[in-house]
Amino acid sequence: MSEAGRTIWAGLTTASPLDQANLVLGILGVWLMIRRSLWAFPVGLAAVTVQAVLFVRSRFYADAALQGLYFATFAWGWWHWVRDRAAAPELPVTRLSGRARAVTLALAAGATVVWALLLQRWTDDVMPWRDGFIAAFMVAAQILQVRKNLENWPLWVVANSVAVASYWRADLAYTAFLYAVYLVMAFAGWRAWHKSLKVQA
Repeated sequence: MSEAGRTIWAGLTTASPLDQANLVLGILGVWLMIRRSLWAFPVGLAAVTVQAVLFVRSRFYADAALQGLYFATFAWGWWHWVRDRAAAPELPVTRLSGRARAVTLALAAGATVVWALLLQRWTDDVMPWRDGFIAAFMVAAQILQVRKNLENWPLWVVANSVAVASYWRADLAYTAFLYAVYLVMAFAGWRAWHKSLKVQA
């Protein structure tokens, strides 16, 4: 087995119970979101809570605060999916207009710059621009996801691709592996929601 393979195996088998719970909840939450199940929301709320605890324990307070934003979007999304479906079985998948896509990308790009500059100014982050990009685009993807916009999945694909490449280059094979799992699931979600959109049409 290669060194990377041994690192991944060690991560899977020796992680703390809280880390393992975080992994299981994260994968389960994405799988439920791909299926457009309302159960994705309580699972997602539990997942980001566990993640926040892990970040606080590691003293990554900015990342912990980011989980608070995810928590708020999950809570709002749950309410939105239930309230706005009216008498329909589920809230339909929608697409953004061309203008809305441009605005989303512009806001995510602007947030990347702000986040990276803050990291440079106030922390000793070794890759502030990468971290700023991943954070900004994942937040944008999360917001689009709870709005049930199809475009959330390509944003997850981009953010996860950057994360996989970055962590692999940093010799963090286990973390790269986890993001690779989420990357594959993002492609699956994109395909499933696109199929649902065509059925609706």
